[in-house]
Order: sequence, then structure tokens, then C-alpha cells
Amino acid sequence: MMALRFEVLGRFNRARAARLTLPHFTCHTPLFMPVGTQGTIKGLTTPQLEEIGCEIILGNTYHLALRPTSELIDEFGGLHSFMNWPRALLTDSGGFQMVSLLHLADITEEGVTFQSPVDGKPMLLTPEESIQIQNRIGADIIMALDDVVKTTITGPRIEEAMHRTLRWIDRCIAAHKRPNEQNLFGIVQGGLDPVLRDICVQGLVERNLPGYAIGGLAGGEDKDSFWRVVAQCTASLPESKPRYVMGVGYPLDIVVCSALGADMYDCVYPTRTARFGTALVPEGVLKLKHQSMAEDTRPIDSTCECMVCKKYTRAYLHCLVTKDAMGSQLLSYHNLYYMLQLSRNLHSSIIEGTFPEFVCNFLRKMFPKGDVPEWVCNAMEVAGIDISSCSTSTSTPVNSNKD
Repeated sequence: MMALRFEVLGRFNRARAARLTLPHFTCHTPLFMPVGTQGTIKGLTTPQLEEIGCEIILGNTYHLALRPTSELIDEFGGLHSFMNWPRALLTDSGGFQMVSLLHLADITEEGVTFQSPVDGKPMLLTPEESIQIQNRIGADIIMALDDVVKTTITGPRIEEAMHRTLRWIDRCIAAHKRPNEQNLFGIVQGGLDPVLRDICVQGLVERNLPGYAIGGLAGGEDKDSFWRVVAQCTASLPESKPRYVMGVGYPLDIVVCSALGADMYDCVYPTRTARFGTALVPEGVLKLKHQSMAEDTRPIDSTCECMVCKKYTRAYLHCLVTKDAMGSQLLSYHNLYYMLQLSRNLHSSIIEGTFPEFVCNFLRKMFPKGDVPEWVCNAMEVAGIDISSCSTSTSTPVNSNKD
């Protein structure tokens, strides 16, 4: 049973633009999901998120389960009503936080054991419990608990984690009590090994889930390995289901992954970088702490339609950015607007058949000298997007190694 509808509205080679109808909202892909750790996007109110066109936000199960607890959220009628967010929500499984935040986490067949950050007692997060917590939180999309391994690790541990992820998906499916209201997505693991990734994709596809995520990336692997894993997974995942690349949030990465056929992304990057005084602009980034901003009367980005760019100068933001919470709030607002506008532009260019032009214009602004990174050139070649007009670098033949 599925609580979503996924309709592809337009395509360009592997790229797709779709309408994703979820219980609480109808979203449009390619889709960027801001991360609201504690059921809040740092520095923004829910009306502001609606105002900038946010369609779905991500909540961290681990943080919510610690505080305010999933039982309390359930008593309030779920996270939607608790945080007063009428649109769609996605929760992660809690596994990634366990491993990244708790050096004391230990993964066994039963689940993830860790020391409670509250009282230091040993605790166990099982696939069943992760789903139970997420059923109480009530998000439109819930994620399976997977065995998380850093991509930079190699050897038998990667293979073990991939097979365990497949065993755990069955435990997640069995534990999921609200399949008519919440969509359980499986997560493709397998490190940088194409054979393991393929086994995992096939195993998950056999289970006919409402959607699929590509996990274990955005953790420090080189970009060439990154795009190849995305390209391989999107090529084997079903056409009729959404594909979510977890933890990807750099604008360039989103453009490349969308060209390769991915649909959904999430990342703390736009809001985290805002808190360090950095704004996202078509040219890349603008560091507002920089002394050169002190007397700059221009907006962050003259082409941006957001409230911050319409109302405030770089000089004013420079003044706030280190000293006042308002600085990071305004930059978070702009950065999320930028990401959501990028998503909307990707969607409309795919539908209008102007996707290659959009990609080229994007790359031209970011790399005015034409020095587009080689990995981007290689990925675009596989995606069937001709970027010769905006790139001076030539891509290396992708299938040079005879396999």
C-alpha cells in the first residue's frame, strides 16, 4: 500500500520533473528539503517557510525522540500539528545521528546500541523501534533504519552493512503500522562498490517500496565516485518511483544529480553556511563577513526575488552577520529561497524542454572562465547534456576502463 502518487510531467534524457502527491501536500521535483533538526528550521518560522515556497521539510528522528519525545509529539496529534506545519514532512530513521554523533554507537544484527546522551545508560535502537517512533511522529515519508558506514571505509564491513540493510528493511516493513498514511522509503547502501550497490538496488526494488533513497554518500568520497554511484543507482531504480539522494545540498551537486535522474535532496548546508555569514549566489558564495562588504550598497544578489535581497544591503548584513542573530536568520531565509528557486527552475526547465540551456547558464555563472570541474563534465556526458558551450575542459572518456 502506498500513500503517495508520483507522476512524471516532463523528461530530458535521464532528468525528470514530477508531481509528488503526499498526504499533506503536493510537491514538485526536483525537490530540495530543508533540514529542521528539532522540528524547526533554525531561524525561520513556519509561515516564512511557506512564503519562500518550501514544500517539505526533514525532521531528525533521533533529536525528536530525545526531546520532546515521540510520545509527546503523538499526544499533540503528530509533528505537523506540534510544529504547526501544514505541508509535507520527512523523517530520517535516527541511524545516521547515532553513528555520527555517538562515537560510542555499536551496530549489531539486533540494532544500534549507544549510550543515552541523557543519562549514559546503554540503549538500543532497532529497526522496529525506529519505525514505531516515526509512526508516532507522523511524517509523510519515513526512512528505514539502515546500517550506516562511511563511504570512505572499504572491505568486508561495506558488504556486511549492505546485506544487513536488506535484512533490516524487512523488519521495517513488518513493523510499519501506518502504510496508508506514511510512505516507507528504503535506502540503497553498498559504498562505492558497483556490485554491492546493484545487489542492494535489486533487493529493495523486489520489495516494491513507495520510494528509494541513495544513502552513504556526501560523506567525504571523491566527486567522481559520488556521481558514478548516483548514476548507477538512478539507472536501475524504477522510473515510476521517487529517488532521494540523502545529504546532498550543494547547488552544483543538485544540478548534476538531477541531470542523472534523481528527484529529492536534503542538507543542512544552506542554513549552516548562513550561520557562518555565507550567502549562496549564482556565482557560488558571497562571504558577508568580508571587509569588502562593509560599504557595499548592493543586495546579496540583484537577480534574487527574495525579501532579503529586496530589502537589505550587503553592508547592513555585514554589520549584523557576526553580532546579531538576525544576521543568520536573514541569510538562512535567502539561502533557502535560493535552493527552493533552484529546484523550481530545474522543474520548469525540464518541463519546458530547456534543461540543457538551464544547466549551461548555471555552469557559466559558477565557472565564468569555463573551468568546469572534470567530474561535472564526465557526469554531464553520461546524462546526455552537451555543455561544450560553457566548458573549456574536455571530459575523459567515461568507459575507458573496459568492463
